[in-house]
Amino acid sequence: MIRVLYLEDEETIREVVCEYLALENYHVEVAVNGKEARQLIQSQIFDVAILDIMVPFISGLDILEQLVQLQPHCGTIMLTALGDEHSQLEAFNRLADDYIIKPFSPILLLKRIQSVLRRTKSEAPIQQGLDVKKENFQVYYDQASLQLTVTEFLIFEAMYQHPQRVYTREHLLEIIAPDDFMVSDRVIDAHIKNLRKKLPFDVIKTVIGVGYCYEEVPQ
Repeated sequence: MIRVLYLEDEETIREVVCEYLALENYHVEVAVNGKEARQLIQSQIFDVAILDIMVPFISGLDILEQLVQLQPHCGTIMLTALGDEHSQLEAFNRLADDYIIKPFSPILLLKRIQSVLRRTKSEAPIQQGLDVKKENFQVYYDQASLQLTVTEFLIFEAMYQHPQRVYTREHLLEIIAPDDFMVSDRVIDAHIKNLRKKLPFDVIKTVIGVGYCYEEVPQ
């Protein structure tokens, strides 16, 4: 699933764009100001970011610069009312992939996203790039922490160590809460859902009627 960061403080525009992104089945994380966007890029991995420039607290250009440093394989599109040459040059100097001036066509935006994704996906290394650090209970991708909770880490680490092995909910519950008999095994489903949101790859597979397993991404 393509993961999209969308930074926009104007509600009407935000709603329209999100509707079109949903039609493409993109998973969208919305930020209405620069602070929210910064938190998202520090905690999640994205395939493409759509950034307005004039947003509260931290400008879209500063978010662009941070994103390029943290997630160099994420495509970036500036979607802004600033149409002057200086703003466009500043964005491209900070390594934006594309620049769209408002008002804009949502259909054109989708085509631009597809074009950026083709470029960035072809340039990205064909490898998982996951780094599991037991000492601090964290998983990193391209040196950026996925911000897993300890419980999420324990579930992921168990499956990661044994690819293709199917873990029942009961097995995973014994890993995260071996002495707590009051916890429902359905809590595992909630943790798996959160893990899937944070992981940059669809590597946790559901085995219907049994449980879950880790499936490596083809190299």
